[in-house]
Amino acid sequence: MIKKTVLVLGASSDIGVELIKILVKKKYLITAHYNSNHKILSRIKKKYKNLKLIKKNFENLNEKNIKTFCETNLKNNYGIFVNLIGYVDNVSYEKFNLNNLINSIKINSIIPMIILKEILNKMIYYKFGRILNCSSIGVKFGGGKKSFNYSYSKHASEFIPSSIKKLAKKNILINNIRIGLTDTKIHNSLKSKSNLKKRILLIPSKKIADKKEIANYLFFLISEENSYMTNETVTVAGGE
Repeated sequence: MIKKTVLVLGASSDIGVELIKILVKKKYLITAHYNSNHKILSRIKKKYKNLKLIKKNFENLNEKNIKTFCETNLKNNYGIFVNLIGYVDNVSYEKFNLNNLINSIKINSIIPMIILKEILNKMIYYKFGRILNCSSIGVKFGGGKKSFNYSYSKHASEFIPSSIKKLAKKNILINNIRIGLTDTKIHNSLKSKSNLKKRILLIPSKKIADKKEIANYLFFLISEENSYMTNETVTVAGGE
């Protein structure tokens, strides 16, 4: 059963919702974390009994209560872990400071890593695990004008500890996926359609990704279909 039990952090994102849609139909047992925008997830939950929702603002968590959060809300033996957290504060390199940078790293990287640490022993016990950290193509280019903290924290989330790399022999695979420009609310919020068109022209494939397509890549990496790829950072960005 652990092979069908999934924890998704940041599940209310557009890509997260599409991944949840795939998982519920394939009868995975899912715990979906969100901070806001839960309406679509709630509609899915009404139709599928194999979906549990947890609301939590990671900004309010500290070292003392992260373990309590895990013990209270994450009681299943998870075989699959997906970090889709995408906290964006729209801060540029010129305007970042110690506090807002640490806050971004804490939410997007550190807390997900601590949560993974809490559930990793069960993966080791059952000799099965699929771990996926969802990053951004912005890491490759040093971030955008207003995404320094976000891109820096996503770079941190790509770090794979050597101790986890060695778990491949126990059928525990960990990968990062850098996601390119995708048809989501965040990217569609660019100031004008002309700006979006200019951004798309920078992509070798000359098109924006479909969120369902990206969700399919995510699903492959966390499913049993992926039995060999591990310790990799994969880019799905139309050739960028």
